[in-house]
Amino acid sequence: MNRILVIRGGAIGDFILTLPALKALRDAYPNAHVEILGYKHIAVVAENRFYAQAVRSIEYGALSTFFAKNAELPSELATYFANFDLIVSYLYDPDGIFESNLRRCGVELLIRGPAKIDKGEHAARQLARPMQELRLAVEELAAKVYLSSEDRQRAQEFLRDLPRPLVVFHPGSGSDKKNWPLENWIDIGNHLLGSGNFRGSLIIVCGEADEDQVRQLESVWKNAQVGFAKSLPLPRLAAVLEHSTFLGHDSGISQLAAAAGADCILLFGPSDPEVWAPPNEKVQIIRAATGDMPSLRFEAILDALMNRLEAHSP
Repeated sequence: MNRILVIRGGAIGDFILTLPALKALRDAYPNAHVEILGYKHIAVVAENRFYAQAVRSIEYGALSTFFAKNAELPSELATYFANFDLIVSYLYDPDGIFESNLRRCGVELLIRGPAKIDKGEHAARQLARPMQELRLAVEELAAKVYLSSEDRQRAQEFLRDLPRPLVVFHPGSGSDKKNWPLENWIDIGNHLLGSGNFRGSLIIVCGEADEDQVRQLESVWKNAQVGFAKSLPLPRLAAVLEHSTFLGHDSGISQLAAAAGADCILLFGPSDPEVWAPPNEKVQIIRAATGDMPSLRFEAILDALMNRLEAHSP
């Protein structure tokens, strides 16, 4: 098994939840050349960081021909796919057209992973199940990102003027239904910043989807103790999160924080933590019993955060 290709699209959380399966591949074939066909800005957390030597963009127009029955396949891509001894694909391919076209290229060993996650079993377990076809056991479902010295150096450049300890908030997610009301985040932050015992920094993680929230928070917090991590490359963001206390929702950034080793408090509502919560040791889940995020009590979240900070204080 000299060359392995893993085809993995999806959002940040989907990719992070697939890392235990990728680790099983890397451990079993430590000398193999592993590539990932995926979204480059996401898969970069695995590129030259233990899991894979290269990442190729899935956002390539010619790839669409592989989803058409009996299509004329681009020779460049046909040769590319045929050069792998093993392909693991998590693409949605209900009619098997993509698989059929890969086999037309000469691909012999192709394993299909689940494109959708079912209820009742942890997502990482479901995503790792295809490894059984290679007789590989995936015992550890807690994802881990392996950061480079450059990742950590870039993170320190971002953090250089911010005192420690670091508390990181990510008040967004992929769905408003999974978000705790923003006013509660503001109250938590104000309590933290107003505490005479807290001499560290508050960092707000935000991307393009969080712009409205960020504008509100920037207008509230004009404080030297507050930093905004706006659209940082994921490896650099992971390095920022690595030694932080993190408060977030059911989101890809929360998956990244747990995989980076952050001390996490994650707020769950409509989604099932038995399926979606990171199974990492330093993760505490607080779930809204009714599934309604506004029902989560402010005092419970504040107590959990202050207890974490107190446990780590010198």
